[in-house]
Amino acid sequence: MAKSRDVIIEFLPSGAYVKVSAIDVATGTEVSIVGDPYAGEAALEDLAVRKLDYVMGRSRSGQGGDARDRRSQKTPPRKKGLYV
Repeated sequence: MAKSRDVIIEFLPSGAYVKVSAIDVATGTEVSIVGDPYAGEAALEDLAVRKLDYVMGRSRSGQGGDARDRRSQKTPPRKKGLYV
């Protein structure tokens, strides 16, 4: 059985779409999705919570990393004239 946790869900409608944010109260982790308002609140909430679970799972396993970490990594220089 999965343990219960507190998650704040926020819906922000904007024209033809709605932004849904899910925030884990214990960790402060926040994710957001953009979806069709006709999909229904339950479906959009479920998708946002599943994304939150995914992001938190990546953080626990050490795979996620911070965006700042990825930017600081050196990339090899591009060769001129080589197009892939």
